[in-house]
Amino acid sequence: MTRPLARVLALLELLQSGGVRTVAELAERLEVDERTVRRYVAHLVDLDLPVESVRGRYGGYRLAPGHRMPPLMLTDEEALAALFGLAAAQRAGLSAASATAGETAAAKIRRVLPPRLAHRLDALLSTLAFTAAPAAASSAAAASAAAPDPEALLTVADAVRHRRPLAFRYTSASGRTGDATDDAATGSRTRERTVRPYGLVLHAGRWYLTGWDTGADAERLFRLDRLAAPRPLPGTFEPPAGPDPAERVLHALATAPHRHRVRLRIRADAARIRAQLPAGLALVGEPDADGWSDVELRVAELDWLPGVLAALDRPFTIAEPEQLRGLVAALAERLAAAARPD
Repeated sequence: MTRPLARVLALLELLQSGGVRTVAELAERLEVDERTVRRYVAHLVDLDLPVESVRGRYGGYRLAPGHRMPPLMLTDEEALAALFGLAAAQRAGLSAASATAGETAAAKIRRVLPPRLAHRLDALLSTLAFTAAPAAASSAAAASAAAPDPEALLTVADAVRHRRPLAFRYTSASGRTGDATDDAATGSRTRERTVRPYGLVLHAGRWYLTGWDTGADAERLFRLDRLAAPRPLPGTFEPPAGPDPAERVLHALATAPHRHRVRLRIRADAARIRAQLPAGLALVGEPDADGWSDVELRVAELDWLPGVLAALDRPFTIAEPEQLRGLVAALAERLAAAARPD
């Protein structure tokens, strides 16, 4: 905070204490001349604060009767919710206010936070990536997602920003080392992990950490709601070249072990395919010279796929599994029957 700004805020604090403050008193308290006090008052008025000028022998400045601005007292979790909400709304285009209004609102909140908390929240907002606009996540997925512990989230974000190794306890739903995506499995196991964190990503209402698991000697994906007691370790590291954290998360989710492996050829570009097969579900290759793209999915059930492929309304072929061919043929027969006149 610059010294002039600090003094303007100090002036506001003095006026909030009540009563009329003379220009001479304010100048002495702020260690500035009287002309500077009047300039600071003008700054407060420009911010629509109800500062009144009182004339007379004992005149000076006061806040308008009935108006008192309490200090902004936010817990870590409340500050996280406020700043993250502003960032997410602006990115998703959900706010009717201009981008500048969102930025200035966030700046005002940061300005009155303790430096320790402000630095930690800055670390989160500077490292967080989205796989898609927050509005695109399904409401059902967002409702079912478990929220991470705010303290753990801020600690992880700080480690990502400063490229510090991280240790934490992690509970895998399936009990398999590094498996962070299999929600259907029963049983669980908690283990200590040491990770070089690459990035923090929000996808479909869930928070993910991607990084190098030194114990497994492999890149892993971790859900933050299954992560506990993170603590930074000594030293730093350089993240590897390659995909950004959001792309790493999508690739890990799309290649996670599931019951069925599906391979398709679709005559459409990646944007059109992903409009029906969302990121994190399908790996889509670049189209060849004839416009055909290779698509691979790993899914627990096949029964929803024929309808999605029909909605895509583009030529496609099925490489595997054979069971999907029968489901598509059955849907085609039902659609043909429904189109016949009575």
